[in-house]
Amino acid sequence: MTSYSFPDDLLQAQREWYAAYQQLATTENPAQTTVLRRTLQRLSVHIATHPYWASIPGRAPAARMALKRQAWDPEKAGS
Repeated sequence: MTSYSFPDDLLQAQREWYAAYQQLATTENPAQTTVLRRTLQRLSVHIATHPYWASIPGRAPAARMALKRQAWDPEKAGS
């Protein structure tokens, strides 16, 4: 398995995306729902357009999955 060295800001954005998504799944406040959806959109754009992806042409889908795994559970980053 290929190991990726993700920039801290990219990892943090993915972690924030997961946190916002979890909040959205549990909120009952319509105003908060709007804020969280906008947050998810902003973070999605930041993650998808991050300059890091240009450094790994042709392997970006695997790297994106590795980013998600690492952000979800940092202790399993190497597995």
